[in-house]
Amino acid sequence: MNQSTFTIIQNIALTASVQELKLQGDCSAITTPGQFVQVEVPGRFLRRPFSVVDWEDDILTLCVRRSGSGTDILCNLDAGTELNLLTGLGNGFNTRHVTPLPLLVGGGSGVGALYALAKNLTSRGKVVSAALCFRTAADVYYVNQFAELDAQVYIYTEDGSIGEKGNALDALELTHSQLFACGPLPMLAALDANEELDAQFSLEARMGCGFGACMGCTIETADGPKRVCADGPVFPGGTIVWET
Repeated sequence: MNQSTFTIIQNIALTASVQELKLQGDCSAITTPGQFVQVEVPGRFLRRPFSVVDWEDDILTLCVRRSGSGTDILCNLDAGTELNLLTGLGNGFNTRHVTPLPLLVGGGSGVGALYALAKNLTSRGKVVSAALCFRTAADVYYVNQFAELDAQVYIYTEDGSIGEKGNALDALELTHSQLFACGPLPMLAALDANEELDAQFSLEARMGCGFGACMGCTIETADGPKRVCADGPVFPGGTIVWET
């Protein structure tokens, strides 16, 4: 973990509710797709966790969904604003033994969280299928970014306004040999219940500290209570006791 100051160099709208922030600072603690950062929000006591969308040299990319007053503040900050970040948090995706046909399934905020993984896998010659799931066409983002990585992109919307009408479960019909997913907990639970192959799930959770001290993001697993921030956010399929 590293604590340092980052400077916003770009803050652009991807949709009405999602902003892409590019920040310049020390990214040396970020080593694996699937890790996250904790951002200190001006005027707020608690930091906010965000998945690392991409990092390269000293440039960090985050996608911020408007979900309250804290994220509204971040989405409205100007270039040049300095922010204090904790970086290198969490255990990311295990990419050491990836099979030839990985399927990445992202829903909502989880779409951006899978971009660094797709970049890693396509650079190693894996044939990546990226199933990006949204409510409507107005919510769609990062399709072109995944396509530029030479991933095979499939769009699913609940109302069928773009791509295929359907949801994350429909993506399991795509040919694949391994599953990586990030998105709302009900989506991940449904995937876990219906996927028979090797899977890894990145969880979204409210966090107080981000490094395991407060225990506020504890979940139940087959091996007992685990902290999403310190033991995750990525967990193997079949190990999480999903709340119903």
